[in-house]
Amino acid sequence: MYDNFSAELDWATLHMTRTRAAVEALPDLSHVRLACNMHLDLKMAPLVKGLLDKGAKVFLTTCNPTTVQDDVVAYLMNHGAEAKAWRNMEYADWQESFREALAWNPTHLCEMGSDITALIHNENIKTNVKAGLEATGSGINRLNGLTPNYPIFNWDDLPVKEGLHNRHMVGLTAWHTFFETTHLTLHEKTVVVIGYGLVGQGVAAAAKAYGGKVIVAEIDKARALQAQYDGWQVMPLAEAVKIADVIATATGAKNVLSGDLLQQVKSGVFILNVGHVAEEIDVDFLTNYKMKEPMPYINAYHLDDNDDKVIYLLANGSMFNLTAGYGDSLNAFDVTLAVMASGIGHIVGEGEKADNGVYLLPQNVWQKVL
Repeated sequence: MYDNFSAELDWATLHMTRTRAAVEALPDLSHVRLACNMHLDLKMAPLVKGLLDKGAKVFLTTCNPTTVQDDVVAYLMNHGAEAKAWRNMEYADWQESFREALAWNPTHLCEMGSDITALIHNENIKTNVKAGLEATGSGINRLNGLTPNYPIFNWDDLPVKEGLHNRHMVGLTAWHTFFETTHLTLHEKTVVVIGYGLVGQGVAAAAKAYGGKVIVAEIDKARALQAQYDGWQVMPLAEAVKIADVIATATGAKNVLSGDLLQQVKSGVFILNVGHVAEEIDVDFLTNYKMKEPMPYINAYHLDDNDDKVIYLLANGSMFNLTAGYGDSLNAFDVTLAVMASGIGHIVGEGEKADNGVYLLPQNVWQKVL
């Protein structure tokens, strides 16, 4: 079962030299019970395997069921990890996985989306968690309304993650995945990018580089002005969706592309999401209509009985570049994963001593892996 996967893992490890060095620099972790809520694809395997080799006990859940690679989970469980995660697991099983992670009695958390942390604090669950890490903007937004019972270190807002992964890799890999999935390019297509944070900036820039005519829709006035200064045409979303050939959501917010807006798009539009949450697009609205799958990861929703209006929703609204594609390149994600490894070293050491609250991961922790 593992022959091919082992070869893939060897290849990934070979090209993730920063991660390998960061893991080797970690102390003995035999006293650590680490619950990880993360994307479980090939690139995560070198880190988790390294943590297990350092003596850590690891429990794996996923921040997104559509991005799980089952062979990765099987491989890591075969090497000692415990897990409740599989590709396309039902919502109830997914939510239950966070409760099982807490019942496992973790001492530390490493999350993408703060699902476990939100459960702890919303239900006042008693735990032995000493410190945690959070890697996403949507997770940090969830933490803003909480008073954490332990220190949590935010590494999404580090320049090395914002400037590399968020700004460059998401957009680049999203359009690579679009080409591979649809067998189309962006030439002669109007591409509407919803959201002009760092992810949206990268999506817009890559779309132009690949031949698209780009329009930005952004409700934040400062970001909209920035988009204009960057040379993009900026339009209200309600107007932009009517002329779009391709729409990309990059906000991290829910129902940005509502049912009302979906009724306004033209037939044949492609819609994809690269934000962390799958609810940026009102998929529930579309499920009221007939759906066909002409190609893998292309969900064709027919909004009338005569098939005169069709919306192509890619990966059914889930994070497109990692659900239908491979996500970041190995060498680029190597930087991200090395920072995560160094962050884990911090929360099992000096980070435990911090007062309860949310902090930016200290500069001396992440800069040493560059």
